[in-house]
Amino acid sequence: MRSHESTSPKSSNRTFVIVGGSLAGTRLAESLRDKDFDGSIILLSEEDHLPYERPPLSKEHIAGKKNLPDFTVHNGDWFRDHHIDLRLGTTATAIDRDNRCVTLPDGSTLGYDKLALATGSRSRRPPIPGSDASGVHYLRTIDESDALIAALSPGARLVIVGAGWIGLEIAAGARGRGVAVTVVESAELPLLAALGKEMGAVFADLHREHGVDFRFGAKVEEITVSGARADGIRLGDGSVLPADAVLVAVGAQPNIEIAEASGLSVDGGVLVDATLTTSDPDIVAVGDIAAQQHPLLGTRVRVEHWANALNQPVVAAATMLGRAAEYTSLPYFFTDQYDLGMEYVGWAPKYSKVVTRGDVGRREFIAFWIDEANRVLAGMNVNIWDVTDEIKALVTFGSPVDPARLTDPGVPLADLVP
Repeated sequence: MRSHESTSPKSSNRTFVIVGGSLAGTRLAESLRDKDFDGSIILLSEEDHLPYERPPLSKEHIAGKKNLPDFTVHNGDWFRDHHIDLRLGTTATAIDRDNRCVTLPDGSTLGYDKLALATGSRSRRPPIPGSDASGVHYLRTIDESDALIAALSPGARLVIVGAGWIGLEIAAGARGRGVAVTVVESAELPLLAALGKEMGAVFADLHREHGVDFRFGAKVEEITVSGARADGIRLGDGSVLPADAVLVAVGAQPNIEIAEASGLSVDGGVLVDATLTTSDPDIVAVGDIAAQQHPLLGTRVRVEHWANALNQPVVAAATMLGRAAEYTSLPYFFTDQYDLGMEYVGWAPKYSKVVTRGDVGRREFIAFWIDEANRVLAGMNVNIWDVTDEIKALVTFGSPVDPARLTDPGVPLADLVP
């Protein structure tokens, strides 16, 4: 275990402990200092690497455009200079809420005045026979990303289980490396849960144009193994897809076990209110694990995307300091695949239809998810930029819009918002 620890005197004797040293945890420590908290900050980070951002693992890193130093949040000197006790290679194993302390792997304890949980998520690992063989990859850490890259030599065959964001981004990066890619998906289209049929078809066409072989409606029976190494996937129809490497990308599982064991309220995530406070007033939760009662959307939302890890900590820091703050940002995510770049903002688990403005065939358009009352629930701009603020305004406005005007490129989006 390595430590970057300050010995500078503090005018405050309060101690804030942050469990989780990825982007969310680091941003929280940074926000506390920005808000002039001068007490002790202890940041526990399970990985041995300095905290880093995760989106590049399936984007620029897999494409060979960025290396770890390019997306490391801060260097070691920054933690020292800001008097943040960063403890790499360690995490909390238990929370004693009555005595306000956390237990470390060696059995020692750390007391806290306020505690923040930023434990993130991990790759889901379905019980597929052969999934523990060499050559089977998951993607959540830089080490896993490096191991996958090492397997993607030109001419290699990669089979990806799952056509979600990670699966498709890796498919694009692998094709850029000259790798043959087959994507196996149980649904009828990629990104069906995230975007629905209309936009799922857009991404299916995009990848087919770049040589990706999709197997939709398919069930994975097993990962075949030869000499303790994966060499393919056998599907439910008996067919076998040969592979030099297999990536299992079937979603993420939030790391809420420590919160649940301590008696905090959980339901698929750690339940938090608009201020990001858990059921314990001395504990906040941010990032992937935070299932927030969203003040604008009027429902509970848990989003596993970079924007929450980046922006929620500012609110959580204020809450830890006893200041009034609410997290009101709409869910946001982005992707880059081949020549397609897009941004999505809003929340549309239940929508009536999708309408578009622009040229879908050329992949230069904006899609809107609207309900039966023609209210905009979410929007996605594809290769059209500088419209995110207008889309946010439409979603936040929450009143019906005329679909004919919404889909007319000649009508400025700003004109649709009072």
